[in-house]
Amino acid sequence: MRVIGNMLATIWAPFGTTFVIVSYIFFASIAILIGSVAGSNIPHSLARIWARLSLLVCGVRVKIYGKEKIPRNRPVVFAANHCSQFDIPIAYKAIPVQFRFLVKQELFKVPILGLAMKIAGYIPIDRSKGRKALKSLNEASKRISSGVSVLIFPEGTRSKDGRLQPLKTGGILLAIKARTPIVPISISGSHKILPKGAWFAKAGKVKVVISDPIDVIDSNGKARAKDEVLHELYEAIKSGLDPENQPLIY
Repeated sequence: MRVIGNMLATIWAPFGTTFVIVSYIFFASIAILIGSVAGSNIPHSLARIWARLSLLVCGVRVKIYGKEKIPRNRPVVFAANHCSQFDIPIAYKAIPVQFRFLVKQELFKVPILGLAMKIAGYIPIDRSKGRKALKSLNEASKRISSGVSVLIFPEGTRSKDGRLQPLKTGGILLAIKARTPIVPISISGSHKILPKGAWFAKAGKVKVVISDPIDVIDSNGKARAKDEVLHELYEAIKSGLDPENQPLIY
């Protein structure tokens, strides 16, 4: 039976992945039409519907722990490990509040996708060094300070083997500048659904653990050292991961 199940899953994988892409174009088009009039919250709600349908069609079951730890009365910076493109629909399903992605600015040039992200209120980030990068960081912090929660992947890129990689400081500086708590999110199992470099999604189970918020401001009202916050965030994400997603210790 297991062999038959694996064969059926293999046959279905291209169809499931095609559904994800085609349905994204469909929902993105609706978001462009409605969002330009109704505001960015509607596109986010549409994205959540797309995410749930995509996970269902591809046979991805997501178990979520710790939703109650998310602050509801203020913006936060969600920070998750990243090892699959499917982390995006997984995040939409796991996070029960409005949020926006921080996205490299090059993606805003992609037809349909770029316009949909702009209308949805996604925040472009210049990943080069120098004044342009600093300017984009300042603009992002202003958006957060105005009440917009954001999701970042602080590793900077997807993990090739699913294991947690070292974190970069950009997202930490963003949270400190906006004086906003960081909510760690640990995603386990998504690397099996759609590994980096793969074309077709596989059915499977994913576990999401949301940990306690990390304050970036100390009891005296001063910003904590970025390296201290970075270490605490790394340990929080690590503690919520399954063994196969834990970083290797040499």
